[in-house]
Amino acid sequence: MATYRTRTYLAADWDGDKNAIDKLHEWNDGEKWSLSFTDAHDLTQSSDDSLNCSIKASLDKRMNVSKTFVLIVGSNTKSRRAGECTYCANYKNSKCSTGHTVSNDSFIEYECKKAVRDSADLKLVILYNAATVDKAKCPDAIKDYGTHAAMQKMKDGKHVWDYQSVKAALGL
Repeated sequence: MATYRTRTYLAADWDGDKNAIDKLHEWNDGEKWSLSFTDAHDLTQSSDDSLNCSIKASLDKRMNVSKTFVLIVGSNTKSRRAGECTYCANYKNSKCSTGHTVSNDSFIEYECKKAVRDSADLKLVILYNAATVDKAKCPDAIKDYGTHAAMQKMKDGKHVWDYQSVKAALGL
């Protein structure tokens, strides 16, 4: 059975870069913008008390129905560790007490590695929550892939959102 990829998958440090995610949704929902996507996160949700492996399984399902993978890169994206098994209550003596495979990939690393593996079926877009592209802040797994673009630009000495840059990166 073929899987139809129709969604857009948004990955980010949701704590540090929520403003960029919110801006993408604002542009998507606004009538005057031509940005249009269906967020894969609307498909299924994980609760905050889910096991990291359960959350990764949910991320996998959402990514499998996505045609575009968008990673928002901010100041802390590369250093985020949330999702590693070492932070799970079931991780003891370097093993998972529930029998799952141990993974020290953060959620972001997991998403990036899967996106690169699936890149034949998935468009990769890396947006920087800044006025410049700084690949040193991008997770190593994806920094050499996809289209990289800044989400902001400088105008009158201030950072402002750059809709045209994002639209071009997304190929719209």
